[in-house]
Amino acid sequence: MFEQEHIALWNLASIKVLDIRHMILRKGEELRGYQLPASMFLFAARGGAAITLDGKEYPLRPFHVLHGGKGALMDIQLREEQWEYDIIYYKAVLPKPSREDMTELLARSNPFGSAYQLMPDDPLSLFRIVEAMRREWLIAGPFERFQVKSMFYELVGMILQQLQRQGEESAEPDLATRAVRYMENHYAEPVSLESLAAALNYSAAHLSDVFKKHTGYSPIDYLLRIRMEKAARLLVDTEASIREIAAFVGYADPYYFGRMFKKMFGASPLHYRKIQFNNDQSAKSPSAILRSSIAGEGKRDHTDNDNCYQYQSRGEISMYKSFSTTTAATLLLCLTLLLSACSGGTGASNTANGTGASPNTTENASSGNSQPNTADQETRTVVSGGKEIQIPANPKRIVADQYLGSFIVLGVTPIGTPGLHWDNPYLADLLEGVEDIGDVNGSLEKVVDLQPDLIITGATMDDARYEQLSKIAPTLAVPYGELKNAHEELTYFGELLGKEKEAEAWLAEYDRRIAAAREKAHQAVPEGATFSIIEWSDKEIYTYGDNFGRGGQAVYQALGFKPPADIAAEIMEKQWASLTNEALPKYAGDYIILTSNDRTVQDVKADPIWGTLDAVKNDRVYVWKEAHSWYYDPIAVLSQTEELADWLAGLK
Repeated sequence: MFEQEHIALWNLASIKVLDIRHMILRKGEELRGYQLPASMFLFAARGGAAITLDGKEYPLRPFHVLHGGKGALMDIQLREEQWEYDIIYYKAVLPKPSREDMTELLARSNPFGSAYQLMPDDPLSLFRIVEAMRREWLIAGPFERFQVKSMFYELVGMILQQLQRQGEESAEPDLATRAVRYMENHYAEPVSLESLAAALNYSAAHLSDVFKKHTGYSPIDYLLRIRMEKAARLLVDTEASIREIAAFVGYADPYYFGRMFKKMFGASPLHYRKIQFNNDQSAKSPSAILRSSIAGEGKRDHTDNDNCYQYQSRGEISMYKSFSTTTAATLLLCLTLLLSACSGGTGASNTANGTGASPNTTENASSGNSQPNTADQETRTVVSGGKEIQIPANPKRIVADQYLGSFIVLGVTPIGTPGLHWDNPYLADLLEGVEDIGDVNGSLEKVVDLQPDLIITGATMDDARYEQLSKIAPTLAVPYGELKNAHEELTYFGELLGKEKEAEAWLAEYDRRIAAAREKAHQAVPEGATFSIIEWSDKEIYTYGDNFGRGGQAVYQALGFKPPADIAAEIMEKQWASLTNEALPKYAGDYIILTSNDRTVQDVKADPIWGTLDAVKNDRVYVWKEAHSWYYDPIAVLSQTEELADWLAGLK
């Protein structure tokens, strides 16, 4: 029915919206023999009913759409206690004179008079248009009527596009296909399993089960693959920064985006971009690498292959292809030293107390030759991730992609760290002599060029990046978020680097200043008041726990405040949650610490949703930019704690 000629009729016709109504039928009520006064679209909102148009029955449940033509007889029988629906009446007329073939087509098969039913792929977007049309229709001004007409065309366009895809005999696509289409249209928005299920009007459990049987993936894993595929294309096709690409595909935190990308492709975003550029500047699309990993060619595990970004038809290409001769020689030297250290004799070592990294060490002399060890040749055995690793007893050239603040506090300046640390305002003046090894995680080539004798990474030991780094120099993995606070960080690295006294002295002063800030803050805040840590960007709203930045360490750990009781367990376990505007009141505490780059307190007050929150109405909102709130090294946390305490004291 909906071939190109019929769409041409819609394009040619003059359309007039005649009426928009929101209807409610309750138990015991029904409609019999109602003759449609005009063509109509009916949108089922709540409940269920069976509608008969000219003798054919159409069972409707929420989000279903029904079209009927002028003069059709309609019966409505309720299937539930109550049924709500919106109905839009319209008139379509071909202008005169019209082409003869169009007039004949209209007489033979009139799309404005046909009866059909469908379940939209993206019902929420469609129903938002219906609601907006209804609101404008009630105002009844000439501009509002113009707005209604323009929205009607948008509405019809969405419906016709889906009907063209599905065909007349497939009024409702399978659930997995609808879920895929929704994710492809909304991948840059906050999407959870629950929100996806709600948008498709199914339970989360049912959606997850059906989707996995159909695709082999969970819905959220599939969404991740969509986002990473989009990101890979942007990395190759544009010069956008890692942060801009992360935001475009739905991640407010570029660090988190970098970890997800690395798990998918086995390389950081920056290194992936460089590899693709060096391999073939003319082959810009990553589709050859992805091989449509989320559509139709079978499942491929991107997390277990160290070089999964090398899936290319022309065969494997060495990741060191573009290295200079000096760089290659340096790499061979580093590998030789590492192999020599690993094959040397072993001394006594401490046993790990758990699964996390442990700085417990014992001195261990290298037995690679018969000569006595020098201070620089001495090694120690540390336990990290349940494995024993030999590191230099006195490392001189440390590369660290995380924990830079702790090194600075202990008087140890790494020779290299990723460029994002230069955005940290709490450390910017303390990085003299430190080499920028690249955005987010850093470039492997730059790490090799620096010839480190020890690498500290936030990656896990089963991460592909850890394997790559460990081929360059002894590498200690301290997974992101494993060390929970300043005391754990400084105690760990103090023992690791033989800086226990420096750590103890700094922590004593830290505790003194934190205690003073806490007392100041609690004198200004009513007993039992709750705090929320929220980030609000253009497209997303997130809330955070006590170990994910945005002021969480300062508010929940240092100052000792609590989140709203109803969401405390969820936030502290998961450490973050994506919010809709509708869910915002549930997550908003008596005080809000808000990260936003482009909003002020006045903007928050003027917002129709945010302005209703008690914290906003009572002037208990602190707004700062991401450059100040994202970081949570010991130096940053101390500064943030004192800053927030001063603000709270000023409120009193």
